[in-house]
Amino acid sequence: MNAIECEELTRRFGRTIALDRLTLAVPAGSIFALLGPNGAGKSTTLKLLLGLLRPTSGRSRVLGHDSTALRPADFERIGYVTEEQILPDWMTTAQLLAFCRPLYPQWDNALATRLQQLFALPADRPLKKLSRGMRMKAALLSTLAYRPELLVLDEPFSGLDPLTRDEFVQGLLELPGDDRPRTVIVCTHDIDDVERLADRVGFLTESHLLLNEPADDLRARFRRVEILGDGAAERAATHATPDWLALEKPAAHTARFVHRAFDASRAPAELAAQFPGARIDFRPLTLREIFLVLARQTRTAQEAA
Repeated sequence: MNAIECEELTRRFGRTIALDRLTLAVPAGSIFALLGPNGAGKSTTLKLLLGLLRPTSGRSRVLGHDSTALRPADFERIGYVTEEQILPDWMTTAQLLAFCRPLYPQWDNALATRLQQLFALPADRPLKKLSRGMRMKAALLSTLAYRPELLVLDEPFSGLDPLTRDEFVQGLLELPGDDRPRTVIVCTHDIDDVERLADRVGFLTESHLLLNEPADDLRARFRRVEILGDGAAERAATHATPDWLALEKPAAHTARFVHRAFDASRAPAELAAQFPGARIDFRPLTLREIFLVLARQTRTAQEAA
């Protein structure tokens, strides 16, 4: 079962295409990171999913319901935290929780108390007197406490210090389970922050989705390759395939590239045959490194078109 489904979802603002024919499925129970630079269409995607914007064309479904027809009962199952979150800043944390508690049948007092302690949020201080990071944690706390089946996070780490970011991620990782699959979709350009959080990743750039796959599969199929040996640069130019990205030939005896379809059972032997006698090193890439390679490749292709 999918918690989120999009089919050819498109949104235009005048002549500007903010999102171009997005087709996407996010399985229930997954933590999905939608990554991309500023202006890639991430926030637009979330607003379309939640019915805050109408699509120009295409459609999307959230928890089995059309995004354009979500009801109040549906929003009891959905949590939404954004960097632009507006809180009643005259309230204290305790007052905010007391205000939210009767609105949600699934409210969990024990979880709220646990998260308040984890986030070190003062109960009796007005929100307007808290730092931006503390207000973001208050927003997350008041959302997580009603145990939403779908948690939507839009740039939640923006402007937060490293300690607050770590506490934010830790709060998500430590959520106790229940009998319902909980799905998280987090949109961010701060890729390092979701490295240990996401089990599924999508890369959005220039309003297009480049990929959508399990994070472990993505990391497994990308390798940075460095070849040192006589004639390595010339041989690399001869043997290069579309799966060799960011090919560099800094010297006649050196070639470097990123292999985007690396198969550990075949690739080392194939490269050894193509570069006899050469030293060949392989290094895994982080999600951040993978995204940068793909984003630059896309930009180069668009500039050449």
